[in-house]
Amino acid sequence: MPELLSSTAKEFALAELPHWTLSEDGNSIERTFTFRSFARAFGFMSSAAILAEKLNHHPTWTNTYNKVEVLLTTHDAGGLTELDFKLARKLDKLFEA
Repeated sequence: MPELLSSTAKEFALAELPHWTLSEDGNSIERTFTFRSFARAFGFMSSAAILAEKLNHHPTWTNTYNKVEVLLTTHDAGGLTELDFKLARKLDKLFEA
């Protein structure tokens, strides 16, 4: 099982992800991705699902029209691990592509 990150490690990792926010309890990070259309949002989700499956780390997310809201936490560990930040970086790169 992945190890929980310390508060300092979370802050350091989050500093590299300016569009993500730490939840009040410090156990998850969140971001809303906004697209030009529903089709683009859905395409992002399809590509993101493949990335998540490869990491065996799956987001909690919702889609409403052109927005995809993503919440990352490592449920098995009970909070944030390096897996969450790794997937966040991959999702950011996918969004920028």
